[in-house]
Amino acid sequence: MNPDATLPNRRRFLKTAVGFAGATVLASSMAPLTAIAAANRRKLGFALVGLGSYSTGQLGPSLKETHNCYLAGIVTGTPAKAERWAREYDIAQRNIYNYENFDTIVDNDEIDVVYVVLPNSMHAEYSIRALRAGKHVICEKPMGLTAAECEQMIAVAEENRRLLAVGYRMPYDPYFIEMKRLSQSGEMGPVNYLESALGYSYTPQLGSWKLKKSMGGGSLYNLGVYPIQNVRHAKGSEPIAVTAQASTKRPEYFSEFPEMYTWQLEWEDGTLASCYTGPNARIDRLFVGCRDGWINFEPATAYSGQACRTSRGDFNFPQVNQQRLQMEDFARCVIEGTPSKVGAHEGLQDARIIDAIHESIRTGRKVMLG
Repeated sequence: MNPDATLPNRRRFLKTAVGFAGATVLASSMAPLTAIAAANRRKLGFALVGLGSYSTGQLGPSLKETHNCYLAGIVTGTPAKAERWAREYDIAQRNIYNYENFDTIVDNDEIDVVYVVLPNSMHAEYSIRALRAGKHVICEKPMGLTAAECEQMIAVAEENRRLLAVGYRMPYDPYFIEMKRLSQSGEMGPVNYLESALGYSYTPQLGSWKLKKSMGGGSLYNLGVYPIQNVRHAKGSEPIAVTAQASTKRPEYFSEFPEMYTWQLEWEDGTLASCYTGPNARIDRLFVGCRDGWINFEPATAYSGQACRTSRGDFNFPQVNQQRLQMEDFARCVIEGTPSKVGAHEGLQDARIIDAIHESIRTGRKVMLG
């Protein structure tokens, strides 16, 4: 007997529905979920894995505003957090998990999507476990610590026919969207030079996982994906080579990896990009230099308050809730059976560049990107 035959219709659909790795459609004959969702009159249920500052300050509140999804469950190792979140978000006890019983989420029909918001070293493990439990997954950036981890995650998503995306929010921001359109349009001529940097200035907390190499700490993982994303999307094509440097000013904190990183990307047409990330300089900027004009996006990656000047005038868009738009779009992709524009292919490409940055720092040489 087919074990899925006894499942409720909606769950049986979700267990057999198409999954994606990046933009690859695994089955074109999938019927949209829309009719089933409409018949059941309920939104897709999200579960947040990890209730740190990003979940608390951004994702949880944003899920109160979403139209096609809601916060159905949580995963935490802290009972006090579980109690507080259950009360604030009206979460049923059956939908509260810890890290020991997480895999039993496979039996929970109320949770359709798992959003992994854990320390970087745990992204791959919990994304893979969630995919194998039959859940669609959003994994916070960085998708994995290496390209090999990302490739494994993609393979599991394909095997289990589930959608896997990365928690990139900027592609849903109108300032970023218009920057990308203008820079790629050719209206100001070809893009010939780029600069992008994201850095904070703070004193790290000793003992934090962000200072531990084994847990995926370091600004290159935590912040560096933003400059990489910025220049990739502004140029509209992939770089072919990386040269990188690193240094440390506060060894009492940064003993397991460098404090700050700079790197240069090269494109086949000769375009160059210069990038920086670190915790000792306040900067959030993307500059796009074209043959006949320029774009200066600063601040570029904040949750709100973006500003963008160009040689043709300034952008002026209303502020949006990036996280709400990001999660609503992922839910739409699951419902309609379409790929996400922040799919796993985006996380994998960024991981390949980060791998090359590490190799260039180690060897002192330029590293070609395959």
